[in-house]
Amino acid sequence: MNILEKLKLKKGPLGEHAHYAHGYYTFPKLEGEIGNKMIFNGKEHIVWSLNNYLGLANHPEVRKADTAGTSLFGLAYPMGARMMTGNSSLHEHLEAELSIFVKKEDTFLLNYGYQGMLSIIDSIVDRHDVIVYDAEAHACIIDGVRLHVGKRFVYAHNDMESLKKQLEHAKNITNKTGGGILVITEGVFGMRGDMGNLKGIASLKKKYDFTFLVDDAHGIGVMGESGAGSGEEQGVQKNIDLYFATFAKSFAAIGAFVSGNKNVIDHLRYNMRSQIYAKALPMPVVFGLQRRLELIRKEIGYREQLWRITKALQDGLKSAEFNIGNTETPVTPVYLNGTIAEATELVKDLRENYRIFCSMIVYPVVPKGIIILRLIPTASHTLADVKRTVDVFTAIKENLEAGKYSVKDISVV
Repeated sequence: MNILEKLKLKKGPLGEHAHYAHGYYTFPKLEGEIGNKMIFNGKEHIVWSLNNYLGLANHPEVRKADTAGTSLFGLAYPMGARMMTGNSSLHEHLEAELSIFVKKEDTFLLNYGYQGMLSIIDSIVDRHDVIVYDAEAHACIIDGVRLHVGKRFVYAHNDMESLKKQLEHAKNITNKTGGGILVITEGVFGMRGDMGNLKGIASLKKKYDFTFLVDDAHGIGVMGESGAGSGEEQGVQKNIDLYFATFAKSFAAIGAFVSGNKNVIDHLRYNMRSQIYAKALPMPVVFGLQRRLELIRKEIGYREQLWRITKALQDGLKSAEFNIGNTETPVTPVYLNGTIAEATELVKDLRENYRIFCSMIVYPVVPKGIIILRLIPTASHTLADVKRTVDVFTAIKENLEAGKYSVKDISVV
């Protein structure tokens, strides 16, 4: 069969819903200024689906820096990959400042988070090495692991006994191959909101002699006394060999970085294919990131406001007897029981009648019969937003339990 003909039949677990989901449940359009309230489907909604944790997306100083960067350099500058013609003093200065922030010797800027993590993994292991990773690792980690031609083992989520067993398997193999072990986890898991057990993993380094790689996309700027991330929060930043984070969340920008010992970062500079063969991060982005980093380091009020809203939201949901799992971070999953059909009607009710916009997660991401409504509080939200949302969630839970969402096409008030 022709490949293109086959694609018409093989839509995938998400694509099979595209005929009714596209433009509403998938690929929705949020319009207007980024913030706690935006326009969806022509109407203003309270939005809980943006990882704009510190509310920097529309901060006047950030917007000013972005405008100035574009005016000074244009979007084309620099032309080429960093290794060839795309390097600049501004890139190097940001790398130095990030190194100070996350307490590492050196840092390498990356164009994108997803490709960055995938390429880091590909660059540091060979067929003699073994990768051990958390069962709930992000897709970028999973895809990076898939590129590995050597052995890999997965351990049960945050289960240190399971990790030890897999490390024993890995050690037996590397004793024969002469390779090493790479352990990968996340600082904050973006679906559950729990933290990776970095402290527990770090305690095993001496016995098993592994390299420790942490993806802290949801932790940077949010966790830790200074906002330097999950390693700082758990007091083990020095035990993390490669600390990776993105700018797509608390920094409200794009791109990523990886930090570690200078010799390791130098290796990545000269071996990461996603950076060697791709254009450098545009200068206006780098210019704007400088200002964002200054705000994150100096203005702790944004982080304090984020946690004020987070506590109010999570306490309110728990008081209303919602199951929010074991989240330890702003990521707030609300677990409900229902079918995919019920989930779609519930979300439609939330959006059309209550003007609340949040992300819906159903099978195959979670088991059949489970609905997760994921809320991401930010420093831009207000206590009034929280109260309104808890009240609305109480109403939709009653509707779900009463079977209202078993009927297709709920009425729109």
